[in-house]
Amino acid sequence: MTSFQPQRPPEQAEQSLLKRVFGFRTRLYLTWLVMFVLFAGFFLSFDLKLSIILDKLPNLIGLHMAPNGFLQGAALTLFVSVCSIVVSVVLGFVTALARLSSSAVAFGIASFYASFFRGTPLLIQILLIYLGLPQLGIVPGAITAGVIALSLNYGAYLSEIFRAGIIGVSVGQREAALALALRPTQIFWRVTLPQAMRTIIPPTTNQFISMLKDSSLISVMGVWEVMFLAQSYGRSSYRYIEMLTTAAVLYWIMSIGLELLQSRLERHYGKAYQARK
Repeated sequence: MTSFQPQRPPEQAEQSLLKRVFGFRTRLYLTWLVMFVLFAGFFLSFDLKLSIILDKLPNLIGLHMAPNGFLQGAALTLFVSVCSIVVSVVLGFVTALARLSSSAVAFGIASFYASFFRGTPLLIQILLIYLGLPQLGIVPGAITAGVIALSLNYGAYLSEIFRAGIIGVSVGQREAALALALRPTQIFWRVTLPQAMRTIIPPTTNQFISMLKDSSLISVMGVWEVMFLAQSYGRSSYRYIEMLTTAAVLYWIMSIGLELLQSRLERHYGKAYQARK
């Protein structure tokens, strides 16, 4: 006895075929392509002189060294950002643990630090470190001052993200780990932190992208990073749009790199949750 299977209407069959041919990824890439073409067309409408962009692009990317023999352009921006990311993660993690501790002194120092650096503008912090420390006999270089300021500022923000991720893990997870006779340090590193990472990674990466863009503020100290070069070349050639557009694209490309890293980390720490589906 054969079972009766109703035939789909022609419209539904065509839609099903289109979905198989144009899957989610295909439609996503096509959407990005269309948006990119519209984006490029918008900027090309400014009558950009590509010869100026091509002439200054190697320096903006950082393929050549600066006159002082150090990095410049996007290479310097990445260097400052990576150094600041590493230091800010350590500061944020230590501050978060201090905020979660039962020590009044540790909590007071951590909360004061987070309050000050979240409550004052980053540009003021950069200038205070760069111009204020020499009055105390400490003379940091412009790049060093920029890294210190970015690290202190974003370490304060990251501390709240880390703290929220840690306290967001269910207490039952810790109780189950205690029942297995795990030590507190083992519970934190093997149970609490891996689960917290799933909620920590997205806002943390968002902070890293913001730091990458805020690194342009160190241009006020004469550091030869992307924004400083774009403004200098734009001023000398009277073609600001070409240079600023190129700088914007370079920042965007570097941000996309962080977004791809975020995607990979999210997949890694989300494996356990995907397996439950």
